[in-house]
Amino acid sequence: MEDYYKILGVSRDASKDEIKKAYRKLAHKHHPDKGGDENTFKKISEAYHVLSSDKKRSDYDRYGRSGPGSGAGAQGGYGFSHGGFDFDFGDIFEEFFGFGRGPRRRKRKGEDIAVRVATKLSKVIQDEEKTINISKLVFCKQCQGKGSAPEAQIKTCATCGGKGKVKKETGTFLGAFAQIITCQDCEGEGSVPEKKCSACMGEGRVKKNEKISFTVPAGVDSGQTLRIQGKGNAGRKGSPAGDLLIEIYVENDTDFERKGVDLYFTRKINFSEAVLGGKIDIKLLTGKSVSLKIPSGTPSGKVFRLSGKGLPRVSGYGQGDLYVAVEVAVPRKLTRKQKEILEELKKEGV
Repeated sequence: MEDYYKILGVSRDASKDEIKKAYRKLAHKHHPDKGGDENTFKKISEAYHVLSSDKKRSDYDRYGRSGPGSGAGAQGGYGFSHGGFDFDFGDIFEEFFGFGRGPRRRKRKGEDIAVRVATKLSKVIQDEEKTINISKLVFCKQCQGKGSAPEAQIKTCATCGGKGKVKKETGTFLGAFAQIITCQDCEGEGSVPEKKCSACMGEGRVKKNEKISFTVPAGVDSGQTLRIQGKGNAGRKGSPAGDLLIEIYVENDTDFERKGVDLYFTRKINFSEAVLGGKIDIKLLTGKSVSLKIPSGTPSGKVFRLSGKGLPRVSGYGQGDLYVAVEVAVPRKLTRKQKEILEELKKEGV
């Protein structure tokens, strides 16, 4: 995916004013009503929407455009939700340049769907493939998403005369107030079928269960959200589908404590190991074990850091660390020989 900074043509340390100036220039050049490409304009507006917000920009700098991981779901990419923005590019253009794009038939995408999916800490050490079954609105095959009966003729909307917009006047104490709104009869299409589709009742979409497969990226944490584009509800009358937002919840099924990408673990050692030193094996989340050297005279509570033995970073670069705290175990029962040895040590002042 193209980098947001590259889309706007600014450096990663660009100021808000520089980002805004770059967006104004590109938006003016690529706006659809100026003969530009709408997909390009959408990319520019999306980049500005993220980089103009301190929080969204911080998240983007940390996780990248695709959010946790850079893979893709079954169909379409996924990433962190940046607030679920579904905005009218005409409104943004009007905000910056003082005029709108005028009435036009605009297809609104389908609604986003939000679900919560649980995984386990022992699983997030690597990518995990999951499949969920959700009930959603899908494209109506009987009418091909048009909302009209197969044999029905399409006629010009009598309410708006094919314009898709109507004038609405509202009386106030200051006088009459007029505004242009979307025609409710044709929903901005400018035309209506003589007869609606019997399967979807004119919606162009029907309810159906669908299995969706996706990848939970390694290192993901609770509260992070994956976005699978185009896997939400289908849009009405052939409009694009919304997105599927998957909020992740990570259950801890291990003896490790997690703090970000770092792991913390407490390991008991014998009194003799603490005094004389030695080596102990530490089992990692991967199932493999590493050897940890215990120096002689190690006190209880001493913490050792194993670099790069924590969780993967969702950005795909590097791993966190594993911190091992040793706890000297004091035996409750001793054999006669152990007692004699300790009595001797006691006499020696140890």
